Amino acid sequence: MDKTLLEILACPVCKSSLIYDKQSQELVCKACRVAYPIRDEIPVMLIDEARELSAEEID
Repeated sequence: MDKTLLEILACPVCKSSLIYDKQSQELVCKACRVAYPIRDEIPVMLIDEARELSAEEID
């Protein structure tokens, strides 16, 4: 994930910054407790595509 792109991207729901999870290839919003997938090196920033995170994943 390009650092410059990561600095620009924000959660489409709450506008918080996102955390790149390299292992799962997702962008995580801790405020909304969701993770947006990255497919073919392209972040999919659609709430319908996001998955909810469990409490253990957020810590």
